[in-house]
Amino acid sequence: MGDNNRGDNRSNNREGSVANAILARARPRTGQKGREIQPYGTIVKLSIALEEKACAASVANLNQLLADTMTLRDLYKKHHWQVSGPTFYQLHLLFDKHFKEQSELVDLLAERIQTLGGVTIAMAPDVAETSIIPRAPRGREEVPSQLSRLLHAHEIVLKESRTMARQASKDGDEGTNDILVSDVIRTNELQVWFASQHLVDEPVVRGDN
Repeated sequence: MGDNNRGDNRSNNREGSVANAILARARPRTGQKGREIQPYGTIVKLSIALEEKACAASVANLNQLLADTMTLRDLYKKHHWQVSGPTFYQLHLLFDKHFKEQSELVDLLAERIQTLGGVTIAMAPDVAETSIIPRAPRGREEVPSQLSRLLHAHEIVLKESRTMARQASKDGDEGTNDILVSDVIRTNELQVWFASQHLVDEPVVRGDN
């Protein structure tokens, strides 16, 4: 009788151990900490037939542009929330449309950086330290100031994009050049056109005869 009890206990213990092992595998391993697998500012050479020096130059440029594009994107969302006055509805919609288009550019730039073997800038404090676009106040601004601030940010992005596109082409990095010219520059130029027209002082009801 005693042997049977011991056998049953061993069987129960084995079943309990198996159940605990299954649960242990299913349990999320939270609180883990580890070292960086690739430090910011370094390049992991990928097989994209492009010299590491060219990749490093493009990554540095693209991270600067990424920080400025993220800042411009967030400016659009800030103004989307805070716009006021007679043109509220039109600008509310326009600012949100431009925000979404800038968000697409953010993804495009970040993916290109990773494709080149780099590490993308990502967190808000790092972006704020890196961006050269002047910081906006926390409070609400008048519509003309909002628009002027956006246009100044666009001009910064366009100037650096053209310079970076020329360097990428010189280095043989045509993939980066194509993104800068076909996507970043053209998108920003079009947005400048749409935003700047709201600063033209035209009569609303009666023409100036």
